[in-house]
Amino acid sequence: FWDFLILFFCLPVVIFNEITKKRLLGDMSCRIVPFMEVSSLGVTTFSLCALGIDRFHAATSPQASTRPIEQCQSIIAKLAVIWVGSMTLSVPEVLLWQLARDTSPVSGVVTEFCSMKPSPKLPESIYSLVLTYQNARMWWYFGCYFCLPVLFTVSCQLVTRRIRGTDKKSECRGAKHGQGEGHLNCTIIALTAIYGLCTTPENVCNIVVAYMSPDVSKQTLDLLNLINQFFLFFKCSVTPVLLLCLCRPLGQAFMDCCCCCCEGCGPDTTSSESSADSKLKTEMSSSIFFDKPRETPPPLLALGTPC
Repeated sequence: FWDFLILFFCLPVVIFNEITKKRLLGDMSCRIVPFMEVSSLGVTTFSLCALGIDRFHAATSPQASTRPIEQCQSIIAKLAVIWVGSMTLSVPEVLLWQLARDTSPVSGVVTEFCSMKPSPKLPESIYSLVLTYQNARMWWYFGCYFCLPVLFTVSCQLVTRRIRGTDKKSECRGAKHGQGEGHLNCTIIALTAIYGLCTTPENVCNIVVAYMSPDVSKQTLDLLNLINQFFLFFKCSVTPVLLLCLCRPLGQAFMDCCCCCCEGCGPDTTSSESSADSKLKTEMSSSIFFDKPRETPPPLLALGTPC
């Protein structure tokens, strides 16, 4: 959902600015767009950490029949913590950016752009905090939004594999359950790889510009910033598709909802048996948040989906 917000709001603003050299929504977009982009990095970072912990608990838990299904309220609480924490850490971006204008000496055309400069109208205490954040922003980006998810995911996967390799009772889980757990681990690794590849260029550019090329022209900086933003848009476009394709239960549930909303996609009697089998497999298989199946599956529906 947050990736959709980035593509729906931030992408048109950036494209409009590159075409017209005018900032859509003015100073407000200069503050909201960086806030949403950094919040997106935080949501992805903390979600990957939460999923790594979830896979570790699944590997170290007892048999599937003894672990209850996690309640929906607990999952919503975890998502709320991830979202609120990500947006809280992104609040300094709102105070750091402001709209600036530059007039071309040749054509006299006024161009608008976003400048990373705290407003002097801020209170002195807040101004000093925002200035400190600006000075440490590069390493904060690199440490929290790049190293943390990558190292955390890799560490969880290595510990999980070691525990499963030394666990002699792992055969009690069943072949199908073990295959589903391995498939989910591959999904998390793929999401982390896409995230790492899309955030690497921005971190490399920040370090190079800060320490190796202090006299880079404004046009070069604008080009690098544009490339970094479109890498973020690429990540937001690929991540949902990758998640729906690799996580079969989630992808099947998404297709069922889309099919249910379509008027010409009603169920027929010839496919009722296969639909019921597919429903049972979806309920019994692992998902991103529900690691263990129920002891007694719910009664099967003869037709359609429970929309």
